[in-house]
Amino acid sequence: MKYLLPATLVILLSACAGEYAFNSNLDGEAINDYFKVGDVTLYEGSIQPKGPYEIKGLVEGETCQIGESDAPASIVEARTLARHAAADKQANGLVIKNCLLIEESTPNCVTRALCVGQAIVTTTAQE
Repeated sequence: MKYLLPATLVILLSACAGEYAFNSNLDGEAINDYFKVGDVTLYEGSIQPKGPYEIKGLVEGETCQIGESDAPASIVEARTLARHAAADKQANGLVIKNCLLIEESTPNCVTRALCVGQAIVTTTAQE
């Protein structure tokens, strides 16, 4: 009897050992695309880039509140979309030129938020 319990445990534990593969519905490329805005430094107001930089182009981000019951348009989300557009241009910085919250209703949007800026590549380390 004293040998039966350890033998049973060894058999049960060895049954769990095997070559199992982990499959996920998450796409590594999509995850990298989602987090790439974290590589873009935001410069706005009194915070401006120090040192030389190259302008990659003009970018914008826009959000729209489609219905009355939807979340209102957000400048924060518009700014994030502009950072995403800057990352798409291989920029590592975004100088915000202007952000607007338009609360006048149109046929397409109840409210809108829009941010416009310059996508830049800095050549020196930022503080």
